[in-house]
Amino acid sequence: MTAQLYHHPIFLQHDPGPDHPERADRLHAIMDALDSDHFADLVRCEAPEATLTQMYRVHPQHHVDQLLAASPAVGRVAIEADTAMSPGSGEAALRAAGAVCAAVDAVMAGDAKRAFCAVRPPGHHAEPARSMGFCLFNNVAIGARHALAAHGLERVAIVDFDVHHGNGTAAAFADEPAVMFGSTHQMPLYPGTGGAADVGVGNLVNMPLPPGAAGPHFRAAWGRFLPRMTKFEPQMIFLSAGFDGHRDDPLAQLRLSERDFKWITQEVVQIAEQCCDGRVISTLEGGYELTALATSVAAHVSVLMAE
Repeated sequence: MTAQLYHHPIFLQHDPGPDHPERADRLHAIMDALDSDHFADLVRCEAPEATLTQMYRVHPQHHVDQLLAASPAVGRVAIEADTAMSPGSGEAALRAAGAVCAAVDAVMAGDAKRAFCAVRPPGHHAEPARSMGFCLFNNVAIGARHALAAHGLERVAIVDFDVHHGNGTAAAFADEPAVMFGSTHQMPLYPGTGGAADVGVGNLVNMPLPPGAAGPHFRAAWGRFLPRMTKFEPQMIFLSAGFDGHRDDPLAQLRLSERDFKWITQEVVQIAEQCCDGRVISTLEGGYELTALATSVAAHVSVLMAE
């Protein structure tokens, strides 16, 4: 079995505005990096639109319907100060969530062992009834709920190594013991959530890192979490794969490198092999320095492809 890559041209049409860090060039850089011979065996798949049933498992119907209706025919509509929609944004958001759900289906069917969803807009800041932080809908949360509801899984884990706390994902699952959520993130930093005392019903593990923290600090934090995740015995592991903790990224002050992203991916894959037949679904979150993003994603996907 091989790894799959989910993508769609509509992701390039989502335009939150001039000089916005979450720009289409991010995906151009990623797809160029994954176009090399090294990734020839990566199976390319078209991201489908999520169904409304899938969306409503995380987001209230009124929120989904209002947000999709807000997507303009021309121009741009501000949703929040840093979050906007342009023509194509509604479809892009549906396909970003749909990519994760389709990856779940493929992995559960045995068509693939692991998958990477090269999508935008990202998702982990989107709370059930609020879009924010560049995010419209919460892609990884929708995928996790799909795994539980459509495939009968009883335990899934979400590993979020984006430099910003995945407040939306935490909000979606704070009272849901079937989902374990672990997050490293810089603190203080947007969105200001994710303190270590925020544990939900014992299923949230927040590991804030101080500005300037580098690989050893990052690895030590995950080294404390991963044995706990192993004991939880997840039946599928999701990755909120944000690469904005890279030392060259302009939006934060962590000092991570491609080697650190490769390491956490290897650790998660190893646990997945022990617990859930290797089932790992990764979806793109942040990462805004194009060269660092491309090389980090390449290192990440190389691990997902490895036998």
